[in-house]
Amino acid sequence: MNITAIYPGTFDPITNGHSDLVHRAARLFDHVIVAVTAHTSKTPAFTLEERVAMARTVLSGINNVEVCGFDSLLVNFVRARGAQVILRGLRAVSDFEYEFQLAGMNRKLAPGIETMFLMPAEHYSYISSSLVREIARLDGDVSEFVHEDIKAALRKRLL
Repeated sequence: MNITAIYPGTFDPITNGHSDLVHRAARLFDHVIVAVTAHTSKTPAFTLEERVAMARTVLSGINNVEVCGFDSLLVNFVRARGAQVILRGLRAVSDFEYEFQLAGMNRKLAPGIETMFLMPAEHYSYISSSLVREIARLDGDVSEFVHEDIKAALRKRLL
């Protein structure tokens, strides 16, 4: 059986924690789609096109991974791509309640699509895009948290 999983997110910016989850997912699934959302409740530092390009750069070495943007309800995108699984990352217990609500709503909207949770390696569990942006905005070193190309993009955009 050919199983496709979709890992959705804002990825503003894509962090080492995100890429760790994608590497883990690529070992578990035949095809992984990193789906960068156009709609976000946050105000992204980068445009959708920039976020897609950055994710493609960071994940370029993984053969069964595709990166694309989307501008629709997640379950509709998942159906359109013929995927069976939505992947979500859990860094800490505090993430669980929100993710549990999302999974329940997605199951109600699309009963045939499963949600699976993956955890990044422990040394990435404290990394979040918003913290990385804040550190970069204050001219801190984000080298440990993002790919070197993302670090350069953050410096250029935020400083």
